[in-house]
Amino acid sequence: MLYLDYARKKGEWIPNKYGGNENLEAVSFLKKLNEAVYGAYPDVQTFAEESTAWPMVSRPTDMGGLGFGMKWNMGWMHDTLKYMSMDPLFRKYHHDTLSFSLWYAFTENFILPLSHDEVVHGKGALIGKMPGNESQSTANLKLMFGYMYGHPGKKLLFMGDEFAQWKEWNHDESLEWHVADYKFHAGVKNLVRDLNHLYRNEPALYELDFSREGFSWIDFQDWEQSIISFTRNSEAGETILIVCNFTTVPRYDYRVGVPHGGYWREILNSDSEIYAGSDCGNFGGAEASPEHAGGSDFSLSLTLPPLGILFLKK
Repeated sequence: MLYLDYARKKGEWIPNKYGGNENLEAVSFLKKLNEAVYGAYPDVQTFAEESTAWPMVSRPTDMGGLGFGMKWNMGWMHDTLKYMSMDPLFRKYHHDTLSFSLWYAFTENFILPLSHDEVVHGKGALIGKMPGNESQSTANLKLMFGYMYGHPGKKLLFMGDEFAQWKEWNHDESLEWHVADYKFHAGVKNLVRDLNHLYRNEPALYELDFSREGFSWIDFQDWEQSIISFTRNSEAGETILIVCNFTTVPRYDYRVGVPHGGYWREILNSDSEIYAGSDCGNFGGAEASPEHAGGSDFSLSLTLPPLGILFLKK
């Protein structure tokens, strides 16, 4: 809609009055549409599913933007699914795939989409994209969901994925509700439930989703062990530490830098027994010591569960 030459060969389209390929009338229409919608209903949201580099899609029209409330982060979706579908043994060679999205995460008001588009037309269900046996594939899925909830941006998760439905979505059939009672599927369901609860109750996970102040890297360079760590921050200065282990190997006495001393409570562990995991964790939390790590003056000695994610709060 934004481009005059979209899906058209040379000679099949006419440039705009400035000689470019931008559809000026379409741009004007979208701006006026969003102005009308937000003018009449200021508490609604409009979303743009846009996969090109068109700038300022979710910026106000008086700033030159298109005026949408949010934009789908198609790059995050593509890179995340590509990375998670890899055998964990080879993920270390693609570590930059994890960190790349943070280079542009605050250029728009992004929403992280795991939509119906990814589970139709022969693409299979999300759980089918995860490598390993049943235990490992569900652990990978839980890790991906945890990473999604920790990553800046609002969340979009399509029905059926929250309990790891095996079949791809078919609009002529019911969801596979019966699998939600099976051990590993129930574990995924319980995790999504608790992630939603955590997200609603921890301002650090949502208040500054669209601002650089809401995110800080701790370490994105441990490519050999496929581990990343970062913090999410609230307007009031609350901090949540998030540590992801993308391999099948548990890591013991793993040193992670933190911005503050004191006791850090483990508020979510995707490998917990209630999520059908192996219950590899930190017995509720860890005390920070004045040992330098990751550019911080304090650090934690943590046990990182295999294919797991930890959320810790000071």
